[in-house]
Amino acid sequence: MSRHGLVAEQDAGVDRRELDAVIETAAEALIARQNPDGHWVFELEADATIPAEFILLRHYLDEIDSALEQNIAVYLRRIQKADGGWPLFHDGAFDISATTKAYYALKLVGDPIDAPHMVKARELILAHGGAARCNVFTRIALALFGQVPWRAVPVMPVEIMNLPRWFPFHLSKVSYWSRTVIVPLLVLMTLKPRARNPLGIGVAELFVRPPQVEQYHHKTPGNAFWGTVFVALDKMLRVAEPWFPKRGRARAIGRAMSFVHERLNGEDGLGAIFPAMANSVMAMDCLGYTKDDPRVVIAKRSIDKLLVIGDDETYCQPCVSPIWDTGLASHAMLEVGGEQAQRSVGKASDWLVGKQILDTVGDWSDRRPGIRPGGWAFQYANAHYPDVDDTAAVVLAIDRAGDPLHREAIDRAIEWVVGMQSENGGWGAFDADNTHYYLNFIPFADHGALLDPPTSDVSARCISMLAQYGLRKGHPVLDRGIEYLMKEQEPDGSWYGRWGTNYIYGTWSVLCALNAAGEDPANPKIRQAADWLISRQQADGGWGEDGSSYYADKKGAVKVSTPSQTAWAILGLMAAGDVDTPAVARGVAYLMAQRQEHGLWDEEAYTAVGFPRVFYLRYHGYRAYFPLMALARYRNLKNGNSTTVMHGM
Repeated sequence: MSRHGLVAEQDAGVDRRELDAVIETAAEALIARQNPDGHWVFELEADATIPAEFILLRHYLDEIDSALEQNIAVYLRRIQKADGGWPLFHDGAFDISATTKAYYALKLVGDPIDAPHMVKARELILAHGGAARCNVFTRIALALFGQVPWRAVPVMPVEIMNLPRWFPFHLSKVSYWSRTVIVPLLVLMTLKPRARNPLGIGVAELFVRPPQVEQYHHKTPGNAFWGTVFVALDKMLRVAEPWFPKRGRARAIGRAMSFVHERLNGEDGLGAIFPAMANSVMAMDCLGYTKDDPRVVIAKRSIDKLLVIGDDETYCQPCVSPIWDTGLASHAMLEVGGEQAQRSVGKASDWLVGKQILDTVGDWSDRRPGIRPGGWAFQYANAHYPDVDDTAAVVLAIDRAGDPLHREAIDRAIEWVVGMQSENGGWGAFDADNTHYYLNFIPFADHGALLDPPTSDVSARCISMLAQYGLRKGHPVLDRGIEYLMKEQEPDGSWYGRWGTNYIYGTWSVLCALNAAGEDPANPKIRQAADWLISRQQADGGWGEDGSSYYADKKGAVKVSTPSQTAWAILGLMAAGDVDTPAVARGVAYLMAQRQEHGLWDEEAYTAVGFPRVFYLRYHGYRAYFPLMALARYRNLKNGNSTTVMHGM
């Protein structure tokens, strides 16, 4: 008999004693990963571009660390696909930009170009039109190394810093990640420095035609009208830029660097994301900052802290995820219950409350002046850029943990999140009403991810939080949020997942929110969503969804079932009241069978995104806390003979 007093019985193939054992073993393994101060942090892995860019940065600065770079090269070679290319996510399709950067990085560390893996990569790049067909960010990197002329990239003059707020393009109109990456990049694109590149290594062999005579086509995604307008404007700027007044340029550079310095963020870095950190270091370097300048030293240190150094290989993370990991791991432990889990959550809650942003009025205030700060960042520190999604997940956890000393922190967070609601009723991740969609069609934004509009998953988390806090139907904030979600439902019953892959993630998030808000499980929209989830279950009992599902013609693409996506589906179905369905029992059986000897689960697939179709993420924590959360909730509901989930998440 376990501490929960479960008897051995069968639930459509689920042995309750075995379920108990799996949960307790996984809980012990998760607690073992908790840091002494109470927080969890797992690795956050992206594609080849980030570790490749780390190597490029070292050679740009002439700060080569051969031993470190060789370890990164081991990682890059391991994740190369058999066809010679590098994908944007595990087992994904060839991506020419990621492959070009990885190839260049490996050549910089000494891989000979006639090595089989380099030959394969080069032939694949050339077969797809050569490096001239890379995206804008890759071409900027190539321009900094003198591998392409600056006409290969769109014009982005630093005078953008002098534009008034009413102007159609203003930094306040783009997302936080775009802002922090663009500002130091404007300095680089204006001054056009040249990488030191002490070994003099280039990649001319990656071009179909010589880079100097290559035709570089600046195009925009999707919209023909705006694309035509912005491409024409780019041509005009290219002619006019040499004639811009020097005084205005100097003032703009000063404003750009003031922006950077104010947000350097200590050892956590500008924006707490690698591309912004790297650009800030290069911008300071090209402006003549000395290597021992404290701002340069700390900016470089922030980059080094992103490294995951193993015995045989090393890679660079795009950022770190301690707040997100700690909040979600707390939810799993709250479901597990018991004294040990409660102590674990208590420590985590204390740590989280200590990380709340209370004094810094960040960039979000541009659209929401007068609101007191009160959110949480995604990373250890990122005071100018608290994350609405993280804030909601944290509040849901610490509110459920029930420590009365944390009430004030919860109230402040609620106040901030309510203030961040957009006009359409939804919530974005970092800004309110960041919906200037025409900006996604400027040539610089060929990735189509310049903005941070409201999304179903973030909005659902906010509604879950507000409902658990006590808001009920009839409250205008809650009603507008629910109305937004109902409008966002896809014709097949699913919801799009902006920050997790993909429709399974979005549908789970929304079903949790609708349950927390008191929607009747018999609501046709909820039933349609549950039916959609059941229809997506795979033969092995699990659920999976591929990163390619972000393309309209590949919706529903599946390669393998994964523990994290299976957990989302089970959690979503339970939120819809479908606890006793065979689909849930089969999903539970899948998770039990997939649990590994180390106590948790393994998962190679990337089940999250930074930017759909452009930048994918593998949260190493997802395979740990989400399956545990799903299994523990299933046990609790079955043990209580209930079909109603009582919590917001």
